[in-house]
Amino acid sequence: MFRIDRGRIVSRVGRHADRLPSVRREVAVAQWLAAEDYPSARLVTEAEQPVVVEGHPVTFWEGLADGETYASTREMGDLLRRLHGLGAPSFPLPELRPFGKVDRRLKRAVLREETRGYLSALAQELSAKYEGLEFVLPPGHLHGDFNIGNVLRDAEERPTVIDLDGFAVGPREWDLMQTAMYYDSFGWHSEDEYADFVTGYGFDVRQWSGYRVLRSVRELLMVTWLAQNAGTNPRAAEEVEKRVDSLRSGGSRRDWAPF
Repeated sequence: MFRIDRGRIVSRVGRHADRLPSVRREVAVAQWLAAEDYPSARLVTEAEQPVVVEGHPVTFWEGLADGETYASTREMGDLLRRLHGLGAPSFPLPELRPFGKVDRRLKRAVLREETRGYLSALAQELSAKYEGLEFVLPPGHLHGDFNIGNVLRDAEERPTVIDLDGFAVGPREWDLMQTAMYYDSFGWHSEDEYADFVTGYGFDVRQWSGYRVLRSVRELLMVTWLAQNAGTNPRAAEEVEKRVDSLRSGGSRRDWAPF
């Protein structure tokens, strides 16, 4: 990501040419949400998007506030409820595949073979459990990565949803999980903050029978995502091993460091 014109414009540059289809979908999502007047990241309308530069797909977005000021959890819950309440877009979204990137991440990651083997076996176990879950909310379009870091205030202090590249179709419980985990597993939200989120959305995913399984799936994905950086970042490598130890033992996740 690059800030242009003192942050008035933000440019996102895809790492590889194979990102082009997903970037085109992200552009379509942004245009759909703008047409619905939903408060989300806005494309710079003067540019045809995406632009491909030496194989890299590039998009240009209106900048938000200079700093990173986050929405309240009550506002988050309200925004997610509104998002899930929109009519479906006119273009297709991919089906949510929680384990779609796990094997590729583990193959790329520089890990001890024992750690790699454990995570691979855990992924197979959780995949089987995921298939057996009985979701209670109606399925539909998802943000895919809905958390406090992706709901920022703009220059007028309005909460705005960003990072639109993970939209998919699947169980709505998926979008509720990170805020629940940030409170329940990691202590990154207070009890009052989580209660405000539940009030805003109107459903507490922690009361659903499948919560523990889906929480374990999310934790696994957090570890495998970080594992990709273990070969170049010693701090990330140390954090991966710490997280794996807690997964193995069933110990507290309260010492997981944000990345």
